[in-house]
Amino acid sequence: MSDTLLKRTASEAMPEELRQIRETLNELTGEPTFVDVFAAAPELLDFVMRQFYGNIFFGGRVAERYKQLARLRLSQIHGCRTCNKQNVPGAKASGFSDAQIAAMETPTAELFDEAELAVLEYAEQMALTNHDGKLSADLHERLSRHFSDADICELGTVMAVIGGMAKLSFVLDLVEREDYCVFAA
Repeated sequence: MSDTLLKRTASEAMPEELRQIRETLNELTGEPTFVDVFAAAPELLDFVMRQFYGNIFFGGRVAERYKQLARLRLSQIHGCRTCNKQNVPGAKASGFSDAQIAAMETPTAELFDEAELAVLEYAEQMALTNHDGKLSADLHERLSRHFSDADICELGTVMAVIGGMAKLSFVLDLVEREDYCVFAA
């Protein structure tokens, strides 16, 4: 379990809706600290879970499949073990194979279509570890074959929120890290 300095709310003290969210996270990752801590500020948990994930990530204009792909790639890059534990099943549920998941670091046209390759490169540009990330004219052109500019903005917003929440989770010690995580505790 993560070693956060912040107070955890006991599951029994949470409203039923938050207990359900906590249980789902715990089943996926074995690490419910994010909900335990954020239960003290239910409006923030609502922002993350309902407004962001419910309305944008699982809703929005861009197919969820691409957002699942970008989210998993970011958690792989950032080294968030807790995130990877929930993002791998999300990617699989969206149709990505074990072979594709294993090959995300060095994707090929044999495993990914053109749109997926462009999304993976966009995720590389958005990663917290890429201080020089940029939407180049070439990447924009490849993304534009499959996504409108509004779609590109939505994908970028999804990745920005996910990246920001990952950084917050690392800073507050709410998640487990992979051995290679550059955001060491």
